[in-house]
Amino acid sequence: MPTIPTVTLNDGTEFPELGLGTYNLRGDAGIDSMVAGISSGYRLLDSAVNYENEAEVGAAVRRAGDELGVGRDELIVTTKIPGRDHGYDPTMASAEASLAALKLQRIDLYLIHWPNPSVGKYLETWQAMIALREGGLVRSIGVSNFTEAMLRELIDETGVTPAVNQVELHPYFRQSELRAFHREHGIRTESWSPLARRTELLTEGVVGEVASAHGVSPTQAVLRWHVQLGSTPIPKSADPARQVENADVFGFELTEDEVAAISGLERGRLWGADPNHHEEM
Repeated sequence: MPTIPTVTLNDGTEFPELGLGTYNLRGDAGIDSMVAGISSGYRLLDSAVNYENEAEVGAAVRRAGDELGVGRDELIVTTKIPGRDHGYDPTMASAEASLAALKLQRIDLYLIHWPNPSVGKYLETWQAMIALREGGLVRSIGVSNFTEAMLRELIDETGVTPAVNQVELHPYFRQSELRAFHREHGIRTESWSPLARRTELLTEGVVGEVASAHGVSPTQAVLRWHVQLGSTPIPKSADPARQVENADVFGFELTEDEVAAISGLERGRLWGADPNHHEEM
């Protein structure tokens, strides 16, 4: 079973360097897939209200405890506040609804899913999240799809720095400036769509060459690239064998030239989801 190392977040939480995405993992099959992932060494499960699978995530956590002996405190369960619940009181109610759906006593990492700047309530939402953390219902708080300017606003207005910012990040869009800001302020970068889904990334010649040099798959080469950038990728797979492969990226190391070669694939944001304009409710 692969062992996934951890890093320490700015609030002291030990956070895995690789996690399991759960988008579209629903029903009994979804629970089975998540339990298989936990059995394979995953300790970070990434969900959201809008994934409509919080109940399944909670069920997988309980099964992992009963069947695998993986204690609740060993797992980090992430969920995210949808845009329709922005604002102080709606955020408090949204957290209670997520806890009820998960059937858990605590959310380990609570993120704002999208900033939705036209709504103008992400600061109120952040203030509510701070209160939730202080009340013990949430362990760590962070954001998703926030720009540097948005992060600065949260920090300047509240004095509380997000522990995590989960953003689109892959070799085609490596977010160099934002990652530098994260490093400066102690914010952990998380990569959504780390394998640039529905693209030719895994067939790129440079990725194949790097993979061959280390005797690993192209997927493993790209996930290792994320790790060496200092970001936590959260690949989603329902297949237990693929889950094991995805997690097995800590037994080799890319050279600086190999990291640079993969980074050279940069072409920009792929799906038009610029958080200054893209909004989701």
